[in-house]
Amino acid sequence: MADVSDDQRDQTPAEPAQAPAEAPAPAVAAGPEPEPIRFFGTTWLNHDGGYGLRRAAVAAGSLVTAVAAAVLLRLSYEGLELGNVGPFLSISVVVLFAISSSIAFAKTWESFSRRPAPSSDEAALKGLKAIGFIGSLIAYFLRCLVEAPGEKLRRAEYERAVADFARRRSSRTGNPAARRPKRKK
Repeated sequence: MADVSDDQRDQTPAEPAQAPAEAPAPAVAAGPEPEPIRFFGTTWLNHDGGYGLRRAAVAAGSLVTAVAAAVLLRLSYEGLELGNVGPFLSISVVVLFAISSSIAFAKTWESFSRRPAPSSDEAALKGLKAIGFIGSLIAYFLRCLVEAPGEKLRRAEYERAVADFARRRSSRTGNPAARRPKRKK
């Protein structure tokens, strides 16, 4: 008999050991997944899950934020006037924010309809878009009045991916091993 002490005999496992669970079968690809949009997730696909309410909330939020930012810029401008920095600097600040806001608006609006090229200078414009953030917020507000920002682009890409997936799936019928070899010409 084996030498087992009393302490070891009294220790029994709390739960019986269970056989390891079988690994789940790999799921069959159901097709391409829609790309989520910030603040909307994938609700843009079927316009469900509070899509309309989300659009209204994002539009209102971007408008309120843009107005608050404009008020802060106005207070900053008044601070420059009180500091008596001179007309050149005051005008330069106004022109800088106007130009950067218009560029940010244009680039943000453009990003809703097409993806930037990999070699584009989007990274170089990040600072300018940060300064002109009011333009980006206004672009976001205006786009939310029509659709989720970027919805049209993502919908076109998703529908193209679904069509490609269906085309690939339909061409995979039959047993490839049973096919006759192609003739050499």
